[in-house]
Amino acid sequence: MELLSGKTILVTGAAKRVGAAIARRLHGGGARLALHYRSAEGEATALAAELNARRPDSAAVFPADLLAAADLPALVAAVVARFGGLDGLVNNASSFFPTPVGTIDEGAWADLVGSNFKAPLFLAQAAAPHLAARQGVIVNITDIHAERPLKGYALYCAAKGALLTLTRALAIELAPQVRVNAVAPGAILWPTDGQFPTPDRSAIVDHTLLKREGSPADIAASVYFLLAEAPYITGQVLNVDGGRTAHL
Repeated sequence: MELLSGKTILVTGAAKRVGAAIARRLHGGGARLALHYRSAEGEATALAAELNARRPDSAAVFPADLLAAADLPALVAAVVARFGGLDGLVNNASSFFPTPVGTIDEGAWADLVGSNFKAPLFLAQAAAPHLAARQGVIVNITDIHAERPLKGYALYCAAKGALLTLTRALAIELAPQVRVNAVAPGAILWPTDGQFPTPDRSAIVDHTLLKREGSPADIAASVYFLLAEAPYITGQVLNVDGGRTAHL
């Protein structure tokens, strides 16, 4: 069943990795996709072509620097102009890197807080009137470490913690017209820059109840559920972590 048929959904950071998996899953549910990217133009364009080959005129790309908050209303306006409205917003784009205390500077603050908290806030604010007009939905991608911080990543965890709180606050502010929830991933995709050596990865997986990594498809399915199949759920955070937070 295509429960999202006729719905337009903006996914930030949609060009690759988890964002691309989310886009494909929502498209498979019938949605029209506004694919945001910052620098991955080639991947975003290829994904839009793939989706449009499956269903013509069902996806389009939208470049934007999410750290430029003043430009975010224009991003939302461009999506609405292209598709005629907006039914969903998935705040997926995120920066992730370590910031041990003593090394944190203004640049790290601007990047981590900007991508993980500030941009979702200002995008939600810009999108809210359009979403309200269609009984829309916001899904934020947080992190299990928003509630249980990871050593060495103080600023990232604090920014995701702010996004978690924002999720609940927006659910209150935008009810009853707009539902707002979050998905908090555990070990899904490792960074490609060597932040987690193999022994660290093994220790994390060993501490996960299901004793395995998750996949982008697990996150995509959870986002789809909150958008399409959860009309009485708002203000909640769904941990998709193989049970890791059950005993962290």
